[in-house]
Amino acid sequence: MKIRPPKRLFWFIKEGTEIDLSDKRQLDMYVQQIMSRGITSDVKGLFDIMSKNELLGSFARIKIFLPSEVRKFWEEALGDTH
Repeated sequence: MKIRPPKRLFWFIKEGTEIDLSDKRQLDMYVQQIMSRGITSDVKGLFDIMSKNELLGSFARIKIFLPSEVRKFWEEALGDTH
């Protein structure tokens, strides 16, 4: 699945560039940016494009890269991800 990410969150990507969410590296970058900089509607949008298990898998891969406050918030919100 390819999407054009919102520019306000992905200012570092060239305008018009699509992200291929079937590529785990691109999916993880997308989830990381949404989890750390997104608003409620952005987070809700994650569930429109991926299952809870996919989100948990992505979170497990990216959580070490999140700021500690953000990581702790998502660990509490998502529950035990081990």
